[in-house]
Amino acid sequence: MSSLPISSRCAVVVEDEWLVRMEIADGLEAAGWQVLEFSSGEAAVAILDGQSPPHLLVTDIRLLGAMSGWDLAQAYRTTWPEIAVIYASANPQLGDRQVANSVFMEKPSRVAELVITADRLWNGGR
Repeated sequence: MSSLPISSRCAVVVEDEWLVRMEIADGLEAAGWQVLEFSSGEAAVAILDGQSPPHLLVTDIRLLGAMSGWDLAQAYRTTWPEIAVIYASANPQLGDRQVANSVFMEKPSRVAELVITADRLWNGGR
């Protein structure tokens, strides 16, 4: 796996449905984001050691494996306190599980809205 580039906007997309993951990644890449894609929280956690910090985590709540999107966001926030998070899920919002500087987007949602939200979160953190 390659390192995340430091100079550009970097996003990690974690979604177990490959078509949804591809659609989100394509939308972010078209907007100028560098994207790393994972189908499980466990796979996404593997990059926490030795990587440049990404600017954004986009995660489903229910993922393959034992780790949920809530757990993944907390793990990322522990390593990278400034990372913005977008939760994208058809599951009801549980606000008490969200980390700071995060947004919940109900599925299905338009990728264009997700990209606008990603840009807004990234610009707010600069």
